[in-house]
Amino acid sequence: MESNTNGNSAVSNATISSATATSLPSVQGAVPSSKLTQLTESLKLEHQFLRVPFEHYKKTIRANHRAVEKEVSAVMSTLSDSGDLSQDDAVKHLNSLVSRLQGLKRKLEDGSRAEHLQAQRCKARLDHLESAGADNISEWNNTRLKRILVDYMLRMSYYTTATQLAESSHIQDLVDIEIFYEAKRVMDALRNKEVAPALAWCADNKSRLKKSKSKFEFQLRLQEFIELVRNEKNLQAVTYSRKHLSPWAASYMKEFQKVFATLAFTCNTGCETYKVLFDAKQWDFLMEQFKQEFCRLYGMTLEPLLNIYLQAGLSALKTPFCYEDDCPKEDPLSQESFRKLAMPLPYSKQHHSKLVCYITKELMDTENPPLVLPNGYVYSTKALEEMARNNNGTITCPRTRDVFSYSQVTKAFIS
Repeated sequence: MESNTNGNSAVSNATISSATATSLPSVQGAVPSSKLTQLTESLKLEHQFLRVPFEHYKKTIRANHRAVEKEVSAVMSTLSDSGDLSQDDAVKHLNSLVSRLQGLKRKLEDGSRAEHLQAQRCKARLDHLESAGADNISEWNNTRLKRILVDYMLRMSYYTTATQLAESSHIQDLVDIEIFYEAKRVMDALRNKEVAPALAWCADNKSRLKKSKSKFEFQLRLQEFIELVRNEKNLQAVTYSRKHLSPWAASYMKEFQKVFATLAFTCNTGCETYKVLFDAKQWDFLMEQFKQEFCRLYGMTLEPLLNIYLQAGLSALKTPFCYEDDCPKEDPLSQESFRKLAMPLPYSKQHHSKLVCYITKELMDTENPPLVLPNGYVYSTKALEEMARNNNGTITCPRTRDVFSYSQVTKAFIS
């Protein structure tokens, strides 16, 4: 499992952006000091929440800029090549240029709308982070939970359910459905053993992939070469390699030589070195590689956010006792699904045992000592005193529903 699986890398250590940091002072006035630190640390986990739409915004700007440059360059080239024309030809030529410029204007308007939409999405997320406060913390956390669930559904390919949840909760601007649909088109094509959409995606993000020294496009080209050899189109494979593989040869000579040698074999070869290249699992490898490149490009975690948040909590609960047969049902790790999720995590380092109150979920220590009811159940002093104040000195055990007087409780001493 990747290093960011337990939440110790990109998500946990990411610092909040400067735009979000400026929004914190307005939150500080509303949040009690006891919760301010918790809220501030919580906002630090929203790195992906802000970066994904920002990266999409930058990508939209770059794509629009490239389209405009290409069109303007074509118009200027046409003007310079016009030369001496007759009056009729000149009129036709000018009409053609006007039509082309009108098309450019429409592209600019479409591009402007797309950029405005992405900018609005970034602003909506900043406003959402700024809205966190003591008066709406429950509602804010509920929205965050829905965001995490939508992220999980999208990663698990439950696109329709994710879209319905986002629409019913009115959080379309706070989730990345459009971006995951972009990935879906490429994943579906690779699943059908088609590389064209993936190559188009690489072309759209060529500069970013080159900057990160990605070899994903090269791997796609290798697979396309292999498919030509599989179909016994050797001459086409050689022509293809000259056009698309030779530019990569200097950087990946060993891989290039190994794949090129498949021309001397068939897809049914018994030689393990080359047999693996014809294996259908190569397409699974390409899909996994695309997931990694896609997440890296947008600054996403490779694992779903739901897994990361759950593992962060499970890492504090996991002990050898959790895997015993008599593990209590109240322990999340008594469930097989949570045990599987916590498998790669280390055991929690516990120097001393900790008692947590069943009622308040707070730690029982010297300042909030444990008290024992006559039926043997233990609760914190704070919980029982509050219950006694609200019930004229009587206490009802939340587990057995037995009723006792507060004078019947005794202190518990831990050795």
